[in-house]
Amino acid sequence: MQPYWSTHYMLPGQEHAHAHAVGEALESARESIAAMAGCESFEIVFTSGGTEANNLAILGLLGAAQPGHVLVSQLEHESVLGPLSGLPTRNPRWSIETIPCDASGLIDPKMVESMLRPDTRLVCLQGANAITGTIQPVREVADRCHNRGICLHCDATQLFGKIPVDVKHMRADTVAISGHKFYGPKGSGAIYVRRGLQLDPITFGEPREMGLRPGAENIPGCIGLGAAAGLAERCCVDANNQMSELRDHFVTQLTAQMSRPPIVLCQDSPRLPNTVAVEMPSEAKRVHDSARELAVATAQSMSPPDEFTRTLRAIGRSDSQIGRTLRVSLGWTTSNEQVERAAELIAEAFDT
Repeated sequence: MQPYWSTHYMLPGQEHAHAHAVGEALESARESIAAMAGCESFEIVFTSGGTEANNLAILGLLGAAQPGHVLVSQLEHESVLGPLSGLPTRNPRWSIETIPCDASGLIDPKMVESMLRPDTRLVCLQGANAITGTIQPVREVADRCHNRGICLHCDATQLFGKIPVDVKHMRADTVAISGHKFYGPKGSGAIYVRRGLQLDPITFGEPREMGLRPGAENIPGCIGLGAAAGLAERCCVDANNQMSELRDHFVTQLTAQMSRPPIVLCQDSPRLPNTVAVEMPSEAKRVHDSARELAVATAQSMSPPDEFTRTLRAIGRSDSQIGRTLRVSLGWTTSNEQVERAAELIAEAFDT
């Protein structure tokens, strides 16, 4: 990224040899992201991250549509729920309906099919959940939607860099990508837009990025995102296997060291290799006080519910259970020693 803050500073659309070189570098980054996602490079649009990608996909798809019915899973991120919640306010003919999940953290494709209506315009289903790690059956839901001529948007920001992703096999019409989820720069991202799909811009100015995103490109961010995508494509399978082993080793170590073993949520469901949510015997926030060198996630707000709380309520956990739950995440560079140390610190926090 470094040269693109100074040496290669021109914009790619300018008529100058140096600008052409920047344009070539930008397209090379786009090709790297497309290779990671399993699509064509012209189907990739750069954004400022997963939040913008979700907003652009949802509002861009629905912008020219007649008001109607939208289905959204109750596990979605705020950047999916937010743009949808405003639709009925602007036009009461919009109807937003929530798809429930079961206690295993999964959406049932047959239930989604039963909820589709003649006026359903869009279905939103995340690829994987950030709290429980559960991986949703996107392909099965997409098949049912497409049989009815309905588009599906997938927030896949949690998938990339953790498991191999092929958006063509997934069959989602739009897919959100966030750079910092796989070691790209913060504030970088992209959206996959299926070939031939009509998407309206939601911001306006000088047309760039296939006419969907105006303004000067964040060239260093795009270059960094492309570099991270190249690493993710090459390393994903090995990282997947390693993180799965470490995640399971962490649970084994934690269970062995605690007098009252924790409960692993959604343990029998397909899950991300790096994410585990465990219900502890007492308030999960104890770990923040007793093991300050660890960075774990716990519920921050019951009212209004944050994403952590919303997700666990969706799978049927009570507020007291939510207060005892923490999420631990692993990365590509996490070591066996770090996993064992984390289990030791957490066990000490709850057994003292």
